[in-house]
Amino acid sequence: MKIYTKKGDEGETSLLFGGRISKTDPRVIAYGTVDEAISAMGLARATARDGWVRGKLFEAQRDLFTVMSELASAPSEHERFKKHFKALTPERTAALEALIDYVDARIKLPPSFVIPGASAGSAAIDLARAVVRRAERDIIALGQVSQLMNPEIVRYLNRCSDALFMLARYEDRELSPELVTGTRVERGKADTP
Repeated sequence: MKIYTKKGDEGETSLLFGGRISKTDPRVIAYGTVDEAISAMGLARATARDGWVRGKLFEAQRDLFTVMSELASAPSEHERFKKHFKALTPERTAALEALIDYVDARIKLPPSFVIPGASAGSAAIDLARAVVRRAERDIIALGQVSQLMNPEIVRYLNRCSDALFMLARYEDRELSPELVTGTRVERGKADTP
């Protein structure tokens, strides 16, 4: 089987259970942004020093593959999707909340905005966080045209961006972050676990 099919040369793509739509359709934009988030998390996982952080990033990547599959199914095929795949559940959102609470109990958050880049790992995690936030916006737009069948996806992505913020701070817990204070950038104090 060749990697190229030429079926998308006219600007359309296939959905998971059949049907073709424009590559500029809000559905394709939404799951395309989720795909970007998965890749950004892959970069973060490859550069993070902390093994626990890498494991949590991998879990989020798996969840986002579920999200991407769900979004690549037309609303008329949602029940069929649920027969073949497990849809994203509130339990996965709750797992992110538990992760956030776990990290929050172990680090002291900086008192102001953090400029990403204290380490390669945290910078990649912060990049993934920004892409997840864009995915959330794209999926909200999909919901506004009644094309989102599982509203848990929005809640999950909202927690996912928060969890990524916390993972980036945890990754750099022994480093001094650069903080935005007013109009200046200052070096903060390192947090020790």
